[in-house]
Amino acid sequence: MNGLPLEELFDRVADLVFFVKDRQGRYTLVNETLVRRCGLDRKEELLGRTALEVFPAPQNASYFEQDRQVLEEGHPVLDQLELHLYPQGEAGWCITNKLPIEEDGEITGLVGVSRDLHLPADDASGYRELADSIRHIQENFGEGLRVETLARMSSLSPYQYEQRMKKAFGLTAGQFITRTRMEAACRLLRETDRPIGEIALDCGFYDQSAFTRQFKATTGFTPRQYRSQVD
Repeated sequence: MNGLPLEELFDRVADLVFFVKDRQGRYTLVNETLVRRCGLDRKEELLGRTALEVFPAPQNASYFEQDRQVLEEGHPVLDQLELHLYPQGEAGWCITNKLPIEEDGEITGLVGVSRDLHLPADDASGYRELADSIRHIQENFGEGLRVETLARMSSLSPYQYEQRMKKAFGLTAGQFITRTRMEAACRLLRETDRPIGEIALDCGFYDQSAFTRQFKATTGFTPRQYRSQVD
C-alpha cells in the first residue's frame, strides 16, 4: 500500500485515524491524525512500532490484544465503541474497525480505522424525532432500557429507530446507551470517591464484574486504573 494515494487521502481527514500493520502488529502506514493523537511529530516515529510501544498501559495491552485476534485468529474488530485518551489530556469517542489483510490465503497484516463520533446539533436531520428518547436515555441510563420502549417514544418501529440512531449519531441504540453509561461512570470515577460497586449499579450494570468488563472493553482501563490515571 505504500505510495498509493490512500495515504495522502487519509492525511486530509482530521477526524479519522487510519493505519496498516504487518504480521507482527507493527505500523507500516499511518495518517497524520494518528501521529497527532499519539503526541508525536512525524510518521517515522510510529512506523515499525507496535501498540504496546506507542500507547500507555493499560490501553496498549487492550489494543495489542485486538491486533492479536485479527492477526492470529482472523477475527475482525467491527464497530467497536471506544473511549480514547490522548496525550494532551483530551478524551474522545471513536468507532474502531480492524480487518485482516490476506494474501494467498495467509494473513499478512491488518488495516484499521477509528472514526470520531460527533454529537449532532439539536436541529440536525432526524435528531428532533429522537429527542424524547435521547433525553430519556440521558436521564435514566441507570435503569434497564429497551429499544422497543425507546422506539415507541419516537413513534417508530425498532428497526426504524435503529436506522435513525445510526443516521444521527453513527451508533446503534445499544452503543449510544453504552456511551451514555460510560460517560457517567467516568465522571463519577473522576469527581467522586464513591465505591466502584455503587457506581456500577448507578450506571445500569447488574454487578461490579460486568461493569469492569464493559469499562475495560470501552476504555482499555479497569475502573480502578482509570481513577488512578485521573487523580
